[in-house]
Amino acid sequence: MGKVLIIDINKCNGCHNCQIACKDEHVGNDWSPIARPQPMTGHFWTKVTDKVRGSVPKVKVSYLHSICRHCDEAPCIKACTEKAIYKRPDGIVIIDPLKCRGHKDCIRECPYEDVIWFNEELNISQKCTFCAHLIDKGWNETRCSDACPTGAFTFGEEEELKELISMAELSEIDLKTKPRVYFIGLPKRFIGATLFDPEEDEVIIGADVSIINASNKKEISIKTDDFGDFWVDGLSPDNYTIIIKKDGYAEKRLDADLADKDVNLGDIPMAREDK
Repeated sequence: MGKVLIIDINKCNGCHNCQIACKDEHVGNDWSPIARPQPMTGHFWTKVTDKVRGSVPKVKVSYLHSICRHCDEAPCIKACTEKAIYKRPDGIVIIDPLKCRGHKDCIRECPYEDVIWFNEELNISQKCTFCAHLIDKGWNETRCSDACPTGAFTFGEEEELKELISMAELSEIDLKTKPRVYFIGLPKRFIGATLFDPEEDEVIIGADVSIINASNKKEISIKTDDFGDFWVDGLSPDNYTIIIKKDGYAEKRLDADLADKDVNLGDIPMAREDK
């Protein structure tokens, strides 16, 4: 059924080994007819981007990856007037460097950002090849998957990796293009805060916190930890109502807008009921 690559964002520690290995394999090396040399600078056929979420002291960092998806319904193939882009029987999409004439139609039509690059010197479009030149020599890994120290990259046959694929998340674009690169653990939204008693100057442990989605009314219930903190990750971008209860304290209600970013509500004072 073809080759696939699965990237588990939860396992990525941002070491950039994948990005460096890709450079090592392709800069200065001509693997025609699979690929001409990648430029020393400017191109990242696999790229790691740090995404800082929240605000101090409640901060999380996720490492996002951009790479050609090797789509089964690849818009770049249809866009290329020179018929320079083709899909191999193993599912790998290749831009033939000998046929490409530098029209850039593939770059314009690709719905994924920063996955097809233009080589000004050679006047050709270039991208990840799933290291097809190595696969053809009997390799079972791409250079990026081989270099990953945390197991965030899994490369192999689609049939053998069905369980991992079932855990992946697909966007609306993915449903149209049918990519062969899958992502697990894509960051969503988180909300966090610290509860404290301003009179005692102490954090409040074990308070009941309910986080309610304004759209679907789904509710998540947790308790503040030994530091008076609560964190909830994996939330969809939306508006939320937070209801906080603790014996001896007046109930607290807050609203949070997670439509565009993660939210740190900061230090929240709780007033005693007898005051």
